[in-house]
Amino acid sequence: MNTSTLEKMSCMKLYGMQNAFTALIDNKQQSSLTADELISMLVQSEWEYRESKKFKRTLRNARFRYSASIEEIDFTKNRNLDKNLILRFIDCSFIERKQNLLLSGPTGVGKSFIASALGHQACVKGYKVLYYNTQKLFPLLKMSKADGSYVKIINNIERQDLLILDDFGMQTLDNQTRMMLLEIIEDRHDRKSTIISSQLPPNKWYDVIGESTVADAILDRMLSTSHKIELNGESMRRK
Repeated sequence: MNTSTLEKMSCMKLYGMQNAFTALIDNKQQSSLTADELISMLVQSEWEYRESKKFKRTLRNARFRYSASIEEIDFTKNRNLDKNLILRFIDCSFIERKQNLLLSGPTGVGKSFIASALGHQACVKGYKVLYYNTQKLFPLLKMSKADGSYVKIINNIERQDLLILDDFGMQTLDNQTRMMLLEIIEDRHDRKSTIISSQLPPNKWYDVIGESTVADAILDRMLSTSHKIELNGESMRRK
């Protein structure tokens, strides 16, 4: 009977239950449990298996640059990083409130790592996250215009609960890039959350975006519901 039950669990793709039941049989513990205890344990095992599988898939789809977590953030270095402020983001309530987070500071102070750690935490909470380095995103979008995949990529970006745009502002935007950025920000404004990291403080983004009308439209949406973290200090890579 146990062999038949395990085969049926496999056919129904109840792999969590199958693994737990197999362990009980191997350890000869199934007879020591009451019926309700056995059902509860099997259901819990299946739930944990599916949640773990979902988290791994979400993490893989996010495509983070760094494998980072909140626990790995170094608060001992003098870089104007408020531990209490970062810890307030752990519950990801800023995502629920559709708020943005703007990280700025010189190269090497950990902006990308912090952004990835917050993204990792969002994955833990079950949110859909997508990471892009802006120096690669916009050339990708330009190429997608030629092969017809632009709308698919933009729609995928719009669906994400949290979008991370890393290394923003490394070079001045051309007109096509400006309009792409405006479309992304407009689609997400008051609907989804975005984390943007940049070596430049937000008050200098106007010059990077260029073209006053478009820059005003983008920054008005970016800054209206944003938390700002401005880091400083020496590069942690050299240390």
